Amino acid sequence: MKHLLLACFFPMTLTAQSMQHLTEQLGKTVLYSDVALSPDGTHIAWVQSTAAATSKQTYVGGTSGNARAVMVKIPTTGERTDFNPAWSPDSKMLAVFSSAGEKEQRQLWMLNADGSNPKKITNLNGYAARPRWSHDGKQIAFLYIQGAGGGGPLVAAPATTGVIDTVIHNQRIAVLNANTGQLRQASPENLHVYDYDWSPDDKIFVATAAPGPGDNNWWIAQIYTIDIANGNATSIYKPSLQVAVPRWSPDGTSIAFIEGLMSDEGFHGGDLFTIPADGRDLVNRTADQKTSVNSFFWQAPDRILLIEYVGGGSAISELSLRNNSARTIWKGPEGIHAFGNFPNFALSKDGKFAAAARSSYNSPPEVFVGPLDEWRQLTSENATLTANWGKAKSIEWTNEGFNIQGWLVPPANVEAGKKYPMIVLIHGGPSSVTTSEWPASFGMSRAIIAALSARGYYVLLPNPRGSYGQGEEFTRANVKDFGGGDLRDMLAGVDATIKKYPIDSARLGVTGWSYGGFMTMWTVTQTNRFRAAVAGAGIANWQSYYGQNLIDQWMIPFFGASVYDDPVVYEKSSPIRFIKNVKAPTLVIVGERDAECPASQSYEFWHALKTLGVPTKLIIYPGEGHLFIEPKNQADRMDQTVACFDKYLR
Repeated sequence: MKHLLLACFFPMTLTAQSMQHLTEQLGKTVLYSDVALSPDGTHIAWVQSTAAATSKQTYVGGTSGNARAVMVKIPTTGERTDFNPAWSPDSKMLAVFSSAGEKEQRQLWMLNADGSNPKKITNLNGYAARPRWSHDGKQIAFLYIQGAGGGGPLVAAPATTGVIDTVIHNQRIAVLNANTGQLRQASPENLHVYDYDWSPDDKIFVATAAPGPGDNNWWIAQIYTIDIANGNATSIYKPSLQVAVPRWSPDGTSIAFIEGLMSDEGFHGGDLFTIPADGRDLVNRTADQKTSVNSFFWQAPDRILLIEYVGGGSAISELSLRNNSARTIWKGPEGIHAFGNFPNFALSKDGKFAAAARSSYNSPPEVFVGPLDEWRQLTSENATLTANWGKAKSIEWTNEGFNIQGWLVPPANVEAGKKYPMIVLIHGGPSSVTTSEWPASFGMSRAIIAALSARGYYVLLPNPRGSYGQGEEFTRANVKDFGGGDLRDMLAGVDATIKKYPIDSARLGVTGWSYGGFMTMWTVTQTNRFRAAVAGAGIANWQSYYGQNLIDQWMIPFFGASVYDDPVVYEKSSPIRFIKNVKAPTLVIVGERDAECPASQSYEFWHALKTLGVPTKLIIYPGEGHLFIEPKNQADRMDQTVACFDKYLR
């Protein structure tokens, strides 16, 4: 199936040679993910790729000054894709999932700390992820969907035909005997497990879980303890919001986890809670902090190391459970997190040595190691890369009693006396945050920042109310108010930026993906300040969307009720209700098999604009889900976006 190109044609006005050069340079960026540090801090592993490639390979190396990392040579018959390296408790062995291609069956491999002697230790049939060794080193647990695929709602949804909802494949905890290779399912078949942790005595799992279907029910997951011997599960906490990252205390008496208003599994943020293993006496340990905890490490019974979003960056803090006070150890502009999607931080068992894949808008990705406040650079794969875009800076403004932060990326070259167009790029979520990151990721909009700046645009990336980084009150400030206060925050940021920088207020554009796609659709129905828009994976009609997407449980915490119980709250934030206000030419982009923001929503918005005579185009990319996988589609999406803005703003 070719691209479904409908309505008007936006001619490609880019300088083909310069855009091709930029795409090639971004595509060469070496990316590091799934960072894993051995418990003793002497060895490190990560998964390495380039931005334009689909292959991902494990590298291992020492953390000393002269150590060099080497690629693990796992024998495969095709392009290799590695996931989730995990160190044994004695730091001598590494387990890692690997497959011959993105869609091939992944298997668990075990190898020595230096990368030698890789051996396949499973014969799995189904989706598998997140291996974790038992404390005694005799077993390896991992999440497993036997006989079925997985990966969450970001990936392309399978075709749905026949009788619906008759078969549910739950993700369970599988336990592998590291010596014999014997595999057994250790969690109940009626629960879909999202995350888990071994108890210190290796007898009980703590897990976040819910009845299937798993993609939909993460938003109603509870905290369970699971007896590993008999598989019996007991719910010890039913939250009012979303929970993530359940972890045992070192003495096995308590459990900590993150709870907050979260939009997507794997993109965590909220307050840190602790609860005794019997489920009584819940305590919020960070209630007064203006941050969003995304990861943590329980170092001692009375001490936890927090990884937090702060404003548009990250911090590492030490939390004392004696008085719930936190001491900041490190703070930086980049996004740091240890668990969930695309983890880039790891810690030694004693908490004194860390490893992280770090980057910013102004510095390309590299791996750093060392004490928390004394990191040194370990790799230099991107040493020859140069930024073809302007130097980013953090900016702040106030609106309606809120302090708002955002990032501003100027054009690559700013001439005195000249004014420039500006694009507002709104992040997804809404419970998310834009941090400083080298813009080489084609799948989630980052590369578009570089392309726009290189073409002479200012790019404003706001973190309005609803974002992480300023505490739960701020994150929850747009509940039942989508497109209200968050839009006013964004427009206040536009005004503040125009006052300070040489920006032409008559040449403004707006774009975003997912919630940012909705906000783009909403913005052009509420104001005519923007002369062009690109809406990616947007939502045009919250009422019809409720019955079309595969993750409707996420909507209850944000809207307060189902659409059937309170249709008015859904209608008031629906762009389609105000569609006749739109004047801005709008490009609409979506993946054909998007489970989170179905293509039907983009079609509805495009159809209305076409009927009303507004210049528009719809592109539905074949086979893609919410996260684009194919490099050619990623590059084309970027080219189409920049071409649209070039046509109407340059």
